[in-house]
Amino acid sequence: MPAELTINEAAHLAGVSAKLIEKSVESGILPAEKVTDGLTHRATRRLPLAAVPFLSVINDAWLRDLPLARKRHLWLLVSRSRLVNEAQLAEVRLNETITLDLEGMAGSRTRLALAYRAARDAHLVSDDAVMGGTPVIRGTRLTVYSVLGRLVGGDSMAELVADYPEIPEAAFAAAATYARTHPLRGRPSGRPWAPEAAQRH
Repeated sequence: MPAELTINEAAHLAGVSAKLIEKSVESGILPAEKVTDGLTHRATRRLPLAAVPFLSVINDAWLRDLPLARKRHLWLLVSRSRLVNEAQLAEVRLNETITLDLEGMAGSRTRLALAYRAARDAHLVSDDAVMGGTPVIRGTRLTVYSVLGRLVGGDSMAELVADYPEIPEAAFAAAATYARTHPLRGRPSGRPWAPEAAQRH
């Protein structure tokens, strides 16, 4: 099972705390693999995308206090589940009498994670010769932090698309999520979303 999401990405997409994920990794429930991030070029722990539906499920008030062995079993079931007709998550049968509505509990977040992974890998790149290696939208000098800065500053996604019609909305959404889950280290200098930071490559 490929390691596809950082802990912060999985936490953001599943709507849980990074602390919950750290605890799940330390307990041996979730597998975390150390890989070199293609955008930051730093070694980081990554999780399978199936961590998103699993985390969404165990964050439910009824399942949060499951014993460790049950959570491990639940991870195996969720990680092996599949989309039905490429749109819905299949039900997960816990035993003869209990079935989890995985689609209702985690379907929308799982599709969000799938869309983010695809857009991140398709549209975000890092090159030391462009903006000092800060991740940008492919073919531009528009950094992920400038995208997030504009959204935080009050611009809408529609305004971004209108300003850059050649860039798909999915690229902007991925850039904003990436920036949120990979905050800049140290004190930022100036405003990374200023117009000069958004020049084309």
